[in-house]
Amino acid sequence: MTVKSYLDMDAKALAAEYEAVSKEYNDLKSISRKLDMSRGKPNPVQLDLSMALLDQAPATLIVTRKGTDVRNYGELAGVDECKQLFADLLGLEQKNIIMGGQSSLNLMYDSVVRALLLGVYKGSRPWGQQGTIKFLCPVPGYDRHFAICQEFGIEMINIPMLPTGPDMDMVKEYVESDPQVKGIWCVPKYSNPSGITYSDDTVRAFAALRPAADDFRIFWDNAYIVHGFEDEDDKLLNIFDACREQGTEDMVYEFTSTSKVTFSGAGLAVLAASEGNIKFLLKQMGIQTIGYDKINQLRHVNFFKNVDGIYAHMKKHAALVRPKFDCVLHTLDQEIAPRGIGSWYRPRGGYFVAFEGLEGTASRCVTLCKEAGLVLTPAGAPFPYGKDPRDNVIRIAPTYPDIPSLAAAVQLFCVAARLAALEVLMADK
Repeated sequence: MTVKSYLDMDAKALAAEYEAVSKEYNDLKSISRKLDMSRGKPNPVQLDLSMALLDQAPATLIVTRKGTDVRNYGELAGVDECKQLFADLLGLEQKNIIMGGQSSLNLMYDSVVRALLLGVYKGSRPWGQQGTIKFLCPVPGYDRHFAICQEFGIEMINIPMLPTGPDMDMVKEYVESDPQVKGIWCVPKYSNPSGITYSDDTVRAFAALRPAADDFRIFWDNAYIVHGFEDEDDKLLNIFDACREQGTEDMVYEFTSTSKVTFSGAGLAVLAASEGNIKFLLKQMGIQTIGYDKINQLRHVNFFKNVDGIYAHMKKHAALVRPKFDCVLHTLDQEIAPRGIGSWYRPRGGYFVAFEGLEGTASRCVTLCKEAGLVLTPAGAPFPYGKDPRDNVIRIAPTYPDIPSLAAAVQLFCVAARLAALEVLMADK
């Protein structure tokens, strides 16, 4: 049966379709269900892939190759073999790496706080003493980034995401003209939630920025660096390579973690930066902490052995994650695309699909889903202050449910999206 686009329907056809979809929704709503696609969490089967981390003999978790006893004080920046593992992953050197705890979000939060209280280089004025501070926020984006800014009263400016990454003309205009712009949030590979990977030209444009503020920093949250799930992985240009060509290495703080590689609550986080930035940060950190869990660092090195071990491990994740994205995208292709009421990027990795419906439908769709037993990320969450200017973006997180639950959830989502779209279109007739 040929499906007609809702955009081509007259008032009578819309009313008939609304009656049919309302019945379909009410039938689904009558089924007692509890479905959750609110956060990008690994499924327990993915977590099971890393259980061997916990089975290592205690004797292998005591002494590093150079003889450091990891049960004791020392090695503020992390043990050498762990720094080397992540330096190899990021295309950097050990001197560019600080090993954190289990959360890169924690490292990002601390980096903002230190900048506000202490500045970002020797002799710089703390951001908190410079009046209104602004961050650029590519949208749709990661809600926890925005929450950090909101927590500390940092003004946020929306930057539209293009298929190649943030609108770099707009970024350049703000960064190079306004000294109150102190940072920008970036998820450069398989962006949260769009799934877009920044193009080489976009990365080079970041490296070529000449900020009006000499204490401007790019927060390069490379959370999904090894999270491709198709046979061909997206390639992201190394921002530090691009910055070295421009002499702008000090401008970047890069972050990554094993939160969706091993255990989300017991993994490792990494902060990478120029040698000058690392020295300055370690001086500050030496007052804050004696260092992070070196036993866990050694545990991860023993588990992965090298970068090839990380990629081999992530192929196992990909085999579990790919069918879930196929399920979501196939259902959207069948139920939404022919009706002309939504669009989405087809990611080759990451943890999300960003659904863009008709303007004014996101909040209604999320509410309809909730009333029928499906919890989604709140509408507006991918935008600063939780305010989506067009109220049309919904983040879909497919990874946590099993396939049967996911299929039911996506089917319900599509019915709710259709119902919300019909209500908007009927109001306009």
